[in-house]
Order: sequence, then structure tokens, then C-alpha cells
Amino acid sequence: MGAQLRVYRRRIRSTKSMAKITRAMELIATTRITKAQRAAEAAGPYAREITRAVSALASRVTDHPLLTEAENPTRAAVLVITSDKGLAGAFSSNVLKEADSLTQLLREQGKEVLTYMVGRKGVGFYKFRDRPLEAQWDGFTERPTYAHAQEIGSALMEKFSADTAEGGVDEIHVVSTEFVSMLTQRAGTVRALPLEVEEVERSELESSQGGPLPLYEFEPSAEEALDRLLPQYVTNRIYFALLESAASQQASRRAAMKAATDNAEELAKNLTRLANQARQAEITNELSEIVGGADALAAASAGSE
Repeated sequence: MGAQLRVYRRRIRSTKSMAKITRAMELIATTRITKAQRAAEAAGPYAREITRAVSALASRVTDHPLLTEAENPTRAAVLVITSDKGLAGAFSSNVLKEADSLTQLLREQGKEVLTYMVGRKGVGFYKFRDRPLEAQWDGFTERPTYAHAQEIGSALMEKFSADTAEGGVDEIHVVSTEFVSMLTQRAGTVRALPLEVEEVERSELESSQGGPLPLYEFEPSAEEALDRLLPQYVTNRIYFALLESAASQQASRRAAMKAATDNAEELAKNLTRLANQARQAEITNELSEIVGGADALAAASAGSE
């Protein structure tokens, strides 16, 4: 009985120590969420304005290569954004599931898929299963910078600009996690190139862009302006996806660590209750032995008389 009590007490100590660690990680993730949200909010105005500028240009240019879909697309690039670290619940696994679904869909359409991976979790997932990666980046998923987005965007734009016979691609898709709220993060897919331009009325387009489209003067031409603006637009979309992914990662980690802390505290309570029961049983057994010994002595004394 004493050995069982020691086991319970050892488990209680280790569980409470783990609860302290997960609680500290929860607090760290909470502070990092705030920083990540501020970074995403700071990048928001530029992202909105460059989207409006591209929308205004796209309404005037209809035959640009980056706006025109290939007649028979055969290759597609998929950029997958995961995390570098674990302990974030289903954050990376949800993104990888979304990427697998997209890859299967593209292959059913007869397209070869080239995967570009961001984050050690995704890289490890693919390497463990011997899946090929066209390129990989890691080490910055918690604090991405615009330079990281430029490096990724340049690699993707180089592939998109090249001919498919020389290893180029016809489409670029981005799989990442959208930060909806502190409690909700949603993995999704966006096609970055070619741009999906819908035929809508100007009033509808202005409404979707949050106001009237600006009147731009193009020098020397709208086509050349679009040539220079679209790569920046793609890089900005990747940067914004990295920022939202960073915020989502911390929110998911905070929720996972809170759940782990709550579970550890509940387990410690249950173990404490079991330890008390074991201790009570031990005390009862000791009392029974004392009473039994006293009765035996009394009986021996009475017999001797």
C-alpha cells in the first residue's frame, strides 16, 4: 500500500510540474498573438490598396499573361505554409490535409503538382513519406518578414514566367491558415496566379473593394504597369498569408496549451483523490493491525492467568 501511495505522489508532482510548463507556454503564446495581430493589421492597408490598384489595372488590361489562363494547363505550383514548432494542436495537420486535398484535385485534372513548403513541420511530414519538394523554407514562421515573402515570391514567379517545357508552371496556389478570431483559425486555399478576374459591374467591383476605384494615369502603358505591379501583388499576398499564419499558429498554440493545462490540473485532482483514498486505506489497515495486536495481547494475558 505504501508503494502505491508513493507512485501517486510522484505522478502528482510530475503532473503539477507539467501544468506549470504548459501554463507558461500559454502565456507566451498569448503575448505573441498580440504582436502577430499588430503586424498583420499594419500590413493590411497596403494589401488593400495594392489589391485595388491591381483591380483597376485588370479592368483595363484583359490579355496580360498573368491574367490569362493556359488553354491546357499541365503543371501547378502549390505553396504550403505550416509551422516550425509543434505544440500547436491541429494547426499544421489541418494545412497539410488541405494541401493533400488540393493536390489530389489538381492531379485528377491531369496536372503535375510541384510543392513548395514553408515550415519544418511540413518539411518533416513530406520527407518522412518520401514526397518530393521543389523548394523549402523554415526558421521564420513565427516572425515572418517581407524579405522572406520576396524570396518565396521570386522563386514562384520565376517558375510561372518560365515555359512549361522548361520546368515552368501554369498556376500558383497558396495553402495557409486564415486568422478569423482568437478561437477560430481556418485552413484554406487561394489561387494566386493567374488572377481570377470576374466580369462584374463597376459598381459591384467598387463595393467589393470598399469604395470607388481610384483613377490612375499609366505611364507609359497599363500593360507595363501591370508587369511591375503583379509581382509585388503576389509577394504581398504571400507576406499577408505568412502573417496570418503566424497569428493563427500562436492562437492555436495558446488553445492547445490551455487545454493541456486544464487537463493536467484535472488529472492532478483525480490523482490527489486516489492518493487520499490510498492513504486512508493504509491508515485503516494500520489501525486494524494495532487493534488486532492489542486483542492478541489481551487474549494472551487472559490465558496466562
